[in-house]
Amino acid sequence: MATFQDIIGQEQIVEHLKTAVKADQVNHAYIIQGERSSGKEFIAKVFAEALQCENPKDGDSCGECHSCKQAEGGNQPDIIKVTHEKPNTIGVEDIRKITGDVVIKPYSSKRKIYIINEAEKMTVQAQNALLKTLEEPPSYAVIILLSTNVDALLQTIQSRCILLTMKPVRDELVKKYLMQDVKVPDYKADVCVAFARGNVGRAKALASSEEFDNIKHDAVALLKYIRDMEISDILTAIKKISEYKLEIDDYLDIMAVWYRDVLLFKATNDINHLIFRDELPYIKKTADQSTYEGIEIIIDALETAKSRLKANVNFDLTMELLLLTMKEN
Repeated sequence: MATFQDIIGQEQIVEHLKTAVKADQVNHAYIIQGERSSGKEFIAKVFAEALQCENPKDGDSCGECHSCKQAEGGNQPDIIKVTHEKPNTIGVEDIRKITGDVVIKPYSSKRKIYIINEAEKMTVQAQNALLKTLEEPPSYAVIILLSTNVDALLQTIQSRCILLTMKPVRDELVKKYLMQDVKVPDYKADVCVAFARGNVGRAKALASSEEFDNIKHDAVALLKYIRDMEISDILTAIKKISEYKLEIDDYLDIMAVWYRDVLLFKATNDINHLIFRDELPYIKKTADQSTYEGIEIIIDALETAKSRLKANVNFDLTMELLLLTMKEN
């Protein structure tokens, strides 16, 4: 079964939670905040299982006791994952699953642990219902809120919880995980790491995503030849890019990493730190054709395009301005 040793990075959170288990000084409520796919659920799972373990070793679950065997099979009765019926809202009825159940003593363990994923989706009414439990919790209750946005939670909720914030995981650790555990080859791991920005779950998802491979292939194909394109070619390219409207941030990120590679190679002539080193002839060609100022203009234009698209500026017009900037610089 998974233990704290299986958590990649997040050393401060791991140390805090292991110390709490070892000292048997556990708070009644925690908020774990982090990006989607950053590993919040995994950390909550490991922590809950360690808390319920009958023979914890150095703050970690033993993997052998009755509770650990139950947890491994997904049927530990005192580790309760709170689900919600509506996809984008956690309502009062969902929270009453906790408030109605928490008064009943644990079935077989010394604690009852409730894990609420996507806690930022709780309505104000739901949060107020939960607040009553947080204000006067039974001694055996531990409530773990997982959230991408702690600011969506009432200040009265936040003040009654210990806040643990996920940090980006170091690139070398993410790459090691992809290569050793996911069996991703070196060159592909580098690309996934570059786009994951310290998010292990996102890196893993990218590594197995055929859609991401397609986006990368099409974006790189465009970048190789953008300077030689006529206006008609650019308009055709925009139609192709529009197929990726829902993943446009990924598309623009690929372009940004490409031009950062170009800038790095132009400045150092070193291929070792390039993400797209398998495209070296084209990186070198672009570096030779562009000035430092021109590359910076393109990188700024990519950020401007992202901002415009978030502000719902016309997609085709935004992309046309961006591609013309790339062609001219």
